[in-house]
Amino acid sequence: MKATRPRARRGEGEKLREEILAAAASLLARTGDEAAVSIRAIAEAVGVSAPSIYRHFADKDALMMAVCEQVFERLDDTLEAAAAGIDDPLEALQARGEAYVRFGLEHTESYRLLFMVQHGHRDGDAAYDLGAEELAGSRAFGHLREAVERVLDAAGLQGADRPDGHAITCAMWTGVHGIVALRISFPDFPWPDVAQQVALVCDPGLRRHAPPAERRDGRRRR
Repeated sequence: MKATRPRARRGEGEKLREEILAAAASLLARTGDEAAVSIRAIAEAVGVSAPSIYRHFADKDALMMAVCEQVFERLDDTLEAAAAGIDDPLEALQARGEAYVRFGLEHTESYRLLFMVQHGHRDGDAAYDLGAEELAGSRAFGHLREAVERVLDAAGLQGADRPDGHAITCAMWTGVHGIVALRISFPDFPWPDVAQQVALVCDPGLRRHAPPAERRDGRRRR
């Protein structure tokens, strides 16, 4: 049996909290099943007692939600990195979409907990309270909205000619989420290439608003 570490000294509580989160994330990634990640298993991985975990998290739901929030922050970092160095706004947006899908497929259990369970209800499944306000105000959604607005700016659309950027952003998110969710649910389906699917999601909503090709030639990848 793994030895239990001494009680954390003053000032070490935050470090222990991060170790608990890291252990929970590692177990979640390794098992691919939230139900298989127990407080006891996390405590053993960190080398603390279960009560030590409850000093930082009210219950398992709170701990798993914190893990998923960290994953959500990494998702935003991943999307930003994918678009870095791409001057053409539509190409940058598509790069974000591809990165979103690949990230979701690489973190399937965290993604499922965040976006594929009914929040605020307990019907035999975990209930994690990631509220609509938190999503709408998140860095990831805000950056996606900014990316959409850059496409519309590049097209020179203003006033009554400018479409609703929020609506387009929601449509984009709905599209890439659908790709991830269906691929998770039906992994053996003969899906096309991720880039091809994402391009088809981008085209109906934004391709017609993109600047003409001759105006975009100088804004390709650096």
